[in-house]
Amino acid sequence: MQLEVGRETGINDLQRERESATFSSEDFAIWWAGGKAALEERRELERYFIDDPEFEDAVHPTFLSYKERYEHALAKGIKFLVKLRQWQHTRHGDADNVNLKFLYELRMLMSGSLGTALFQQSFPLRLHFSMFLSTLLNQATEEQQKRWLKRAWNLDGIVGTYAQTELGHGSYIRGLETRADYDAESEEFVLNTPRLTAYKWWPGGLGHTANMVVVLAQLYIRGKHHGLQPFLVRIRDERTHEPMPGIDVGDIGAKMGANGVNNGFLGFRNVRIPRDQMLMRHAQVQADGTFVKAAQPLLLYGTMVFVRVMIVRDVMFGLLQAATIATRYSAVRRQSPIEPNLAEPQILDHVTQQEKVLPQVARGVCYRLAADVLWTFYQRVMDQLAHKDPEAAGGRELAELHALSCCLKSVCTLDAAEGIDVLRKSCGGHGYLSSANFDSIQGLASAAVTYEGEYTVLLLQTSRFLLRSYVDGLKRKLLPASVCYLRNNAPLSWGSNLLENAARALEISTTEQVRAAWQFKEDQRKRGNHSEQQATNLAGRRLAAAASLHGHAYLARNSIRALQGLGGLKPELAKPLQQLIELFVLDTFQRQLGAVLKWNSISKHQLQLVEQRFEQLLQELRPNAVAIVDGFDFHDRVLGSTLGCHDGRVYERLMEHARGNPLNQESVNRSYQTHLRPLLLGKL
Repeated sequence: MQLEVGRETGINDLQRERESATFSSEDFAIWWAGGKAALEERRELERYFIDDPEFEDAVHPTFLSYKERYEHALAKGIKFLVKLRQWQHTRHGDADNVNLKFLYELRMLMSGSLGTALFQQSFPLRLHFSMFLSTLLNQATEEQQKRWLKRAWNLDGIVGTYAQTELGHGSYIRGLETRADYDAESEEFVLNTPRLTAYKWWPGGLGHTANMVVVLAQLYIRGKHHGLQPFLVRIRDERTHEPMPGIDVGDIGAKMGANGVNNGFLGFRNVRIPRDQMLMRHAQVQADGTFVKAAQPLLLYGTMVFVRVMIVRDVMFGLLQAATIATRYSAVRRQSPIEPNLAEPQILDHVTQQEKVLPQVARGVCYRLAADVLWTFYQRVMDQLAHKDPEAAGGRELAELHALSCCLKSVCTLDAAEGIDVLRKSCGGHGYLSSANFDSIQGLASAAVTYEGEYTVLLLQTSRFLLRSYVDGLKRKLLPASVCYLRNNAPLSWGSNLLENAARALEISTTEQVRAAWQFKEDQRKRGNHSEQQATNLAGRRLAAAASLHGHAYLARNSIRALQGLGGLKPELAKPLQQLIELFVLDTFQRQLGAVLKWNSISKHQLQLVEQRFEQLLQELRPNAVAIVDGFDFHDRVLGSTLGCHDGRVYERLMEHARGNPLNQESVNRSYQTHLRPLLLGKL
């Protein structure tokens, strides 16, 4: 039965929104992509896959079992990789010269628009191209790279993953229990899982996909402990894919999201590997068992830094996916008249809805600005290390990079996961449907809060850097750029520039919180007669709060700096971008208001000025809201949502999806005869 949706359709609503915008979404898309050529190449690549019927899902993934999802994701993933290599070969020739920049771009492609369009809950081969290959690049010697890297890149008998986290230990990696004992007589390492809690747990692709892993294990030589080291281990036979002798491996089961990843468990029982399968770019074990310590031990964790840099961009992408869905739906959905005698307005006309949606759009844009800066910083430090630059080799910039990547990973993932949930709830009951796709987006974002470093642990790691920097500032030493404000003891001087007021208030709050945490820790250590470790634990809440404030202060200041880079844009495009940045900074200020008021003297009138400007920005951005999210240039397949499609056919798509439900393919389900009918005849 065909019914009219109503006089005002979503198509007409979105069309009017686009026609009334003050700038071109195409101009926004060009800026967002980094230029017209980059935009066209991305669109061409997306069409290359999306227009291919082999990549269409005959059955919506939400209707598949967990096992079927894995098998479907793997089959589709292999087709994807084969077709992608054909594309790369046609346009760029053979790409055997693998480097971190190339892996970063490939990883962003897999977790960005194209990868999301094809795999809403990811796929099992992604870690091979991010953590496994990047570890070989960062940790393997030139000789080891010659042996393994090209084969791994070409998937020539090697599908890899990275096994660090264990059943009993995650972010506290010094607590990892997997052992690698060196046997000097045979020149082999013997790997063992000494107890249940030592099983590797969570690595993507480990369950049934990978046949080799980089394993982080505690190294022992003649009973002496030499810390965590990376080892390359074959876990499945290259020909049969059966687990190798001594290997216990499998899938850990369904999760809240990312159910195409094939996360696994792994145990070892007297598994022997040759000496040259310890990755020895930094630390080495010589044939006789002599251990050569790494010049810069922190380099062992280079893979984690690389991944955390990427995660900031990952959650930005998910947040903007959700924001695009919510914005378009809010322009289609009509409800609750503002004036009793007028028609129901688009819910985006309600200020309360604008407050839910638009700050998340602004947050996504500003996370992108920070992610770009963080990636540039990472490249610079890695280049310095490669050339043995004393500034990086001495650890100064590496320590700052580690702290900043920990801090931004923690702050951005937590706030993005919260923002996605706000956006889901802004879509009312329909946002709860799987077909709206918030479950997939939320699942990936929520996982990012705790994988590759649990957020509180990372904040505490950041706080150690902040305390050292604060003490260095007291000694009048030169501070790293990201924390140079710690030396500024001047109180807040409220001026006419609200953005500067907000950013400075956040920096002062961070400085004071760091100072208070440092003082509390010192008091506990000296007067409370506690050890350094006990004092740190007692100060934990204060330290984590300081690191969180630092992250928000950095994001605000970085966004303000980005305003200077908008001068070359068309004025009609620069204006909404300026408004988004301003909205983000003021929203960040208001969200941290408890800490801000604790450490700054700000009047009621001054706070009202911030609130008034915040609400004014909502009103100014409202006419361009749809045009802004159109500028992210998400294909409908990328959004994967009945609520967020470009054409606005929300209600038609909801009904089409419901009618495609396998449960509705029969008018009477068989359970009626087996269960319901006997119950009804029995008459309770």
